[in-house]
Amino acid sequence: MSTGSDAEFAVRPQLSDDVARVVRRRIFDGTYPAGEYLRLDQLAVDLGISVTPVREALLNLRAEGLLVQHPRRGFMVLEFTARDLADVANVQAYVGGELAARAAENISAEQLSELKTIQDQLERAYEQPDSDRTVRLNHEYHRLINVAADSPKLTQFMSGITRYQPESVFPTLDGWPAQSIRDHRRVIAAFERGDADAARAAMAEHFTIGVAPLCEHLTKLGVIRPI
Repeated sequence: MSTGSDAEFAVRPQLSDDVARVVRRRIFDGTYPAGEYLRLDQLAVDLGISVTPVREALLNLRAEGLLVQHPRRGFMVLEFTARDLADVANVQAYVGGELAARAAENISAEQLSELKTIQDQLERAYEQPDSDRTVRLNHEYHRLINVAADSPKLTQFMSGITRYQPESVFPTLDGWPAQSIRDHRRVIAAFERGDADAARAAMAEHFTIGVAPLCEHLTKLGVIRPI
């Protein structure tokens, strides 16, 4: 299935990561429904690139559980459920909460100032609205917290987990920008007080509170089936 050129696709050094990002987005917006086969050559032509980065991307998405590979037929999109998304969010809440707690104890004045600047930019991006910019700034917000936590292994785990969540969908959910802003500000306030427990609780809730509206949205699109 070809959808033509996508505005969200941009050639950068990690080309296979970009391909994975595009395919992941198409899965979560319903462009590639469960049961559809993605063929290497067709997708390569669609994106205007060679087959090699496409193969790498689809193999990575297979490892994420979004695709299954069938010999001579290509990669098939797998069905997933609301429970799958809830499971991912719960793991994010645990790991992300711990990273936030550690960041509350370690974050420097310079990092806290930078975090506030990123948050200001994110809030302005929500007003645009600019989905790609909000996703990027949201990623920068969480990345800075993870850096401040100074826990490389946990950060590595968190990076892997995040791939399983449709980050690009959240800015489109009714009420999510306001919810995200409140959650982010609660985390920053906890950092200002050096309150690790409050930071942990605020971050954990941030990851879990979006599950219900996300699942409702994706169910309406026919992307997921309810549990």
